[in-house]
Amino acid sequence: MQGIYIKRGKIMKRDRQAVIKQMISRDKIGTQEEIKQRLEAEGITVTQATLSRDLREIGLLKLRDEEGKLYYSLSEHVLPSLDPTVKDYVKSVSRAQFMLVLHTELGEADVLANIIDSDENPEILGTVAGADTLLVICKDAVVAERLESEFH
Repeated sequence: MQGIYIKRGKIMKRDRQAVIKQMISRDKIGTQEEIKQRLEAEGITVTQATLSRDLREIGLLKLRDEEGKLYYSLSEHVLPSLDPTVKDYVKSVSRAQFMLVLHTELGEADVLANIIDSDENPEILGTVAGADTLLVICKDAVVAERLESEFH
């Protein structure tokens, strides 16, 4: 925990998130509870709500290993419009003119929204995520049609 800044007895958010990123980069971790336990082993106490918010802000994805076991991965290593791993998490795609509706597993829509939004693609105006449904608002119908075909 060298270089970690603590204010009023608490680790700063950016430092806590940096520790989480290091853990995820180093090991295959499959659950929030495992992340919480590892943080506590490092002397970092965090509530479940704070940890969930951290993971959402970091933009983690859940991937499958060769044996089918789920583990967290940093989204910055995955591009949604190019990497087939991300496309695997889109269960279905529907298009309505310039909008796409992507259906995902429960809890994955907001992660995909964060990835798409952070890409800052000028052809995508924005996203709205629910628990398992993501609305992608495209610049026009041509862009939506192209992206729809990429996800199929």
